[in-house]
Amino acid sequence: MIRILRARIHQGHRTLAYPDAAPPELPERFRGHPELDPQRCADGCRECADVCPTGAVTPAPALAVDLGKCLFCGECAAACPSGALTYGRDHRLAARRRGDLLVSENEGVRLAAALDARSRRLFGRSLKLRQVSAGGCNGCEAEVNVLGTVVWDVARFGIQIVASPRHADGLIVTGPVSENMRLALRKTYDAVAPPKIVIAVGGCAIAGGPFAGHPEVHDGADAVVPVDLYVPGCPPHPLTILDGLLRLLGRLEDGERAARGPY
Repeated sequence: MIRILRARIHQGHRTLAYPDAAPPELPERFRGHPELDPQRCADGCRECADVCPTGAVTPAPALAVDLGKCLFCGECAAACPSGALTYGRDHRLAARRRGDLLVSENEGVRLAAALDARSRRLFGRSLKLRQVSAGGCNGCEAEVNVLGTVVWDVARFGIQIVASPRHADGLIVTGPVSENMRLALRKTYDAVAPPKIVIAVGGCAIAGGPFAGHPEVHDGADAVVPVDLYVPGCPPHPLTILDGLLRLLGRLEDGERAARGPY
């Protein structure tokens, strides 16, 4: 026990002070919200769209990126000869509506709106969520698990991943929803007592990811259950997931920092 206490004192405070602190340092290779400049597009230029593996990019003259389909691989930005499409550093990507994930000219980040007042009153300031891997590769699942580590400590906001849907307020769904997981996802959703919410995490859970169109997948969670929050990425950074959850609970609004967590 003494050795453990000494180690903790040596390590110091390791929990990320989000959202109270300045924007956290992100990995050098992090790709955030796309930045578009259609004025740079040449007529008939399709290089960015042609290299996209999921068809997320619409070329000029109406240059657009569908974050729900985007794998954030960066191939489109690398192929763009004029620099009309680049990726910024903004980690705020989650949206309440599927249509809000479509990024086009002169549009800033569409921040996820909070649940309605009645839902926030019923859920309080906490969420208990059951995670369902519906055919995922474990990339998004790993990022969800990271939220429970000492650095992120999502429990300080009253958010917990629970073992049973009977104890949950909703689901976190990852993966493209394979045919073998369709019934399991539906039964898990039905086992959650109403009112309940569903959060689709990752490109696969939103639109099928690289498996979209395959006969053995259903191209995302909303083909089986209603979705209340979409968190794009392949996989999304833990900060992107956390930001979306806090906005859903009304703890972050209009880009402002929320009050400290309840714990």
